[in-house]
This record gives sequence, C-alpha cells and structure tokens, in this order.
Amino acid sequence: MTQQQAASSGGSSIWRGVGASLCGTSHVSGGIPCQDAHYWQINDGDVLVAAVADGAGSAELAEVGAEIASRAVVEAFCASGKTSGDDKGIQNSLGDALKAAQKAVQTEASARKVEVRQLATTLILVVATPDMVAAAQIGDGIAVVQDGDANIIGVTTPDSGEHVNETTFLNARRDLKHAQFKVWHGTATHLAIMSDGLQRLALTMPAGTPHNPFFVPLFKFVSNTPEPAQAQQQLEQFMGSPRITENSTDDLTLVLFGRLS
Repeated sequence: MTQQQAASSGGSSIWRGVGASLCGTSHVSGGIPCQDAHYWQINDGDVLVAAVADGAGSAELAEVGAEIASRAVVEAFCASGKTSGDDKGIQNSLGDALKAAQKAVQTEASARKVEVRQLATTLILVVATPDMVAAAQIGDGIAVVQDGDANIIGVTTPDSGEHVNETTFLNARRDLKHAQFKVWHGTATHLAIMSDGLQRLALTMPAGTPHNPFFVPLFKFVSNTPEPAQAQQQLEQFMGSPRITENSTDDLTLVLFGRLS
C-alpha cells in the first residue's frame, strides 16, 4: 500500500514531499498485505499535516485500520486544528485529531461487525508551520526534524511497550493517556516520519535518538528530488534495497519533506 496526498491550497507550497509504504519481505513471503499507510495535506501553502500508521501484525484488518487512521487524523486536524497559540492549545488540537481517528476506526469496525482490536494500529501525526513542528504519537516509529544549523532532532520517540517487540495502539485504551505530544519551536528545513520497520537503521539504540548518517542523505535527496513520480520510484528502490531488507523484514514507511523557502 502506498498512500499519499500532496494537496495544496491558497498558493504554492513551501514544502516538497515524497513518501512510500512498502510491504516487508516477511509479509510478501507470508502472503500478508502491507499493513502500513501514510497520508498528508498541505494547507495555505505553508502548513504541512502528515501521518504515518502501522497496523498491528496480530490484527486481522490491520491494513484497514492504518489507512483509515492516517487519513482521518490528517483530515480532522486540517478541519479544526490550531497551529498558533500556546503549546497546550496545539496539543489539545492534536489530541482531538487522534480522537477523531479513533472514532473513525471504531465506526469502521462497527460497520464490519468486528472487534475494534482487529483494526489496531499505531499512529504518528505531525504538523509543521514556518516556526514550529508539533507531533502526537501512539506506538512506535519516529518523527525527526532538521533545523537551520543542520541539527537532526527526534521530535517523538518510539513507544515500544513494556516488553520486547511490544507497543501500544490507537485502539488499546479509550482515554489516549498512552499518547505522547511534543511542540518543537523553530524552523524545520527537513522532516522525516517513519514506521518501526526502519528503526534499526535510523536510530541509535538504546537511546532511540536519530542516527545522523541515515538521515543526511535522505534530506539531501528530498531537497533535490526530481519530478514526483521519479522521486517516489527512487525512494521505493532505496527502501527495497538489500541494505534495508537485510536489516528489516517488516513493512516499511518513510515520508520525507524538504522546505523550499
């Protein structure tokens, strides 16, 4: 599954983006569909709203939950979310968008007459404006920014749960107390969001901090990306290369953005 949206309203965008969700080798061999999804919108030319979701491997309809959650959370924030004001207000808007995504997944489960846990998914929502990046996350994966001084900073950290190979999911608890929220103030020149399939290469463990040699060439790529179809093809080739697949058999999602001005 590869899902993306680069819609822009209100003038030309300051963001250039490319993203892909690829089926992991273990899923290919097992005949399992890609359970990752991503989605984004760019509003008024300078407000980027993007999401990455990774459906739970144990959930029968994980790919459905990931697709619905990633789209619903972006659309909900674009409809009513705050991108200015104090951090608390922005975080509340992020939380409201998570709740909207949760409700959308629950509605789908009801329509299919299945337990909502069958659509369980992680979810990362990132909102970027010219002077801040805000993020909300449930589960693993990570969102990373690069600032004007070339510092690469993890805006979120993976939530790997209490035990190895565990994480939390959007549908795990209704109160969303397990979600993490962060507002980073500054101008991001680049942004990356990824699912946990790339964590082994992208993060320095056990701290879970960004591994700069992984991100630097990717950020250069998105800044000099060719036309969209070719850019996505090149990104998918990278994600499907032996360097990646020899270190991860899981589904992979990577979404990259570069600031044009």
